[in-house]
Amino acid sequence: MTIGTSIVLIALGAILKWAVTANVKGFDIQTAGTVLFVVGLVGLAISLAYTFWWARRDRYEAYDDRRPVRRPPPTSDRWQ
Repeated sequence: MTIGTSIVLIALGAILKWAVTANVKGFDIQTAGTVLFVVGLVGLAISLAYTFWWARRDRYEAYDDRRPVRRPPPTSDRWQ
């Protein structure tokens, strides 16, 4: 789940929880809003943790600047 998806779920859950006053038989809209709101918050926390901590650690472990890069000497047909 991405950050954008989490924000959409939070907004949708808040609208269903606090703005909708309709009553449907057999289905509680406010409870569904609470569930969406909580799922969005958990998804946002996981997305932010992955973005700022886990991804940064993986990026630095894969990069090793101590190893020299060896390239072949440049060839030029101008002097031949």
